[in-house]
Order: sequence, then structure tokens, then C-alpha cells
Amino acid sequence: MRWIGGRESDNVEDRRGSSGGGGLLVGGGIGTVVVAVIVMLLGGDPSQILNQQPDTETTSQAPTGPQPDDAAAQFTSRVLASTEDVWTKLFAEQGAQYRKPRLVVFRGATPSGCGTAQEAMGPFYCPADQKVYIDLSFYDDLAQRFQAPGEFAMAYVVAHEIGHHVQKQLGIMDKTDALRQQLSERDYNKVSVRLELQADFFAGVWAHHAQGQSISIDENDVESALTAANAIGDDRIQQQTQGRVVPDAFTHGSSAQRVYWFKKGLKTGDLSQGDTFNSREDANLQ
Repeated sequence: MRWIGGRESDNVEDRRGSSGGGGLLVGGGIGTVVVAVIVMLLGGDPSQILNQQPDTETTSQAPTGPQPDDAAAQFTSRVLASTEDVWTKLFAEQGAQYRKPRLVVFRGATPSGCGTAQEAMGPFYCPADQKVYIDLSFYDDLAQRFQAPGEFAMAYVVAHEIGHHVQKQLGIMDKTDALRQQLSERDYNKVSVRLELQADFFAGVWAHHAQGQSISIDENDVESALTAANAIGDDRIQQQTQGRVVPDAFTHGSSAQRVYWFKKGLKTGDLSQGDTFNSREDANLQ
């Protein structure tokens, strides 16, 4: 992956110097669900973080002096800037305005609008405050635990979370949130899968339009992103953490499904082809 005169974003909150900690997760709402899903996906118990009340104290302090993960922070800022450029243009083409999200980089733990963001949760989008949270050590996990090294794999993860912000702005996330009170857990998991697959598609759309603009990618870069998508599919995570696959418990989709939708977004760059909720073209991918 090579940058072509890419800028850094002004919408980054650097909390790596914060004492961190603070609030607990807000009970209810899709924000909590998104965080709980990440915990489950990484092998944790989401029941431990649901139905708790937030702390109103928030601390934020940029680190002083050089930090060992400064290169990762700079990289993340440049990926965010690229997503801003792409989505601003795509929204404008539809006569709409793209509201840029904030991205919070932290270390260990930090308060969020959805409760306490923690390292073990991995990156996530909080619709309550419309911010993306990432502990930069996740990039090490991506390379070591999930066997998905490379800059473009890291960029894919950021672009996926920004995809959730796009869903929030398009009203998709609010519609799926409303379904939580109407559906059983099993049926809502199916909705959650379609939401996550669409975020994968949007990540591919970003890569399609960023290619040749702010970044230059080759087949090896694409392979690293596909490796990441494959590595963090529900089926593979379940197999690794519990030794068996339970499709009814999927909330992100299978590895094959995630790869399929990312590739489709990358190939087409066409938002109209990303209706994962009504499409069943991936139905036979397990």
C-alpha cells in the first residue's frame, strides 16, 4: 500500500496520554449492542457489559513526547482522512452532506458515548456520539492473533467502522436498532449480520474510490484485507474460541460472506449494489 500525497485528518482525538477508564456501558440501544458484539467476537462475554450505567466523567489528554505507536496513530489519521474525502464526494453526488466522524485513539480504556471503550473490545463505532474508537494495539492483534498483517488490513478495519458511520447517516442503523424490540435474539442476529456485511461492502467502496486518489494498492494489499475479513468472520472466531460453529449466533457473518461483500464493494464502488438486507446472493457462502 502506497500513499499518494495523502493528508492527515483533523478529526482525531488522541487520548493515549489519558488516565483512561471512566464510564461503564449505557444500557440498551444499538451502541451497546455494537460494543457487546465486538466483545463476543473476540471471545469475551457480552453479558458482563450490558445494562450498566455510564459515568459522566471524561478525561482526554494527548501524549507528551514521542510514543512507540506514533506511526500507527499517523497511519490511522491518514486512513480517516481518505475516508472523509471519499464519502464527502459520494454523498455530494447524491445531493447530501457527509458529516465527518471523530476517531478516538486510546490506550487501555477510555469513556465513550456507549460506555467504557476497552482494549479487549477491538475497534468499534459508537452511534451515540458518532465516534470510532481504537486502541492501536489492535493492529498487533490483527497481525499476530488473526494472521492478517499489512497496512491495508489495518486500513480495512478502520474503513469498516467508518462504514457504520455511513449507515448511521443514511438512517440504516436507526432502522435496525428499532427492530431489536420486535425480533427474537436469533432473528435480530440475522439483521446484525446484514448490517455488518454492509459495513464490509462500504469498506470496499472506500477502497475502490481511494485507489489512485489518496492510496495506491496492489493485489498483495487486497489479499491482506481479505485475510483480515476472513480472519474475523464469526465462523472462524467461534471455531477458535469454542471449538464449534453456531450459525444462529452469528452477528457479523461468516468469513466467506465478509470477503464476498468487501470484494463486491471494491470491484463496483457502487452504493446501489450494497443492499445486503434484501440480497441473498451470499446465501450459499458458509
